[in-house]
Amino acid sequence: MTWLEDSTIVTLGLWGPGDVVGKPLSKCDPYQIECLTKVEATLLSVDRGLNRDVLLYHLQQAEDLALIRAGKRVELMLYQLLTWLAKKFGSEVDQGHLIDLGLTHQDIAELLGITRVTVTRALGNFEQQGLIQRLSIHRIILQDSQVWHYEI
Repeated sequence: MTWLEDSTIVTLGLWGPGDVVGKPLSKCDPYQIECLTKVEATLLSVDRGLNRDVLLYHLQQAEDLALIRAGKRVELMLYQLLTWLAKKFGSEVDQGHLIDLGLTHQDIAELLGITRVTVTRALGNFEQQGLIQRLSIHRIILQDSQVWHYEI
């Protein structure tokens, strides 16, 4: 993550097992890495760790998040983010895909550039609609379903 002069936090991405992350991959200053789960890190030299595949992966993830954040409706942005998180980090369970990352509503809000209250309200709506099931703190099951979206 980084932050702007007005203290707005900007999440640059989310990485998981096997991913390469670090300051040499970013032009942002300040630059900070925050671990949401237990992490085992391995130090790589710049020439060994920064290959074409790593750079391409970072670019693709930035594009994924930019497309999600470009949504016009908050509910659609949030649902697309949950789908992306489920695909990238989730595990299949009987009811759908378990997202167990320890993301708070504030973390999700910062990822999308919206308020925490909006995230909480939208997640409540998703739960009422049967799109998600909230478990213990910071754990969500994304139900297997199709979401239709149209704009006039």
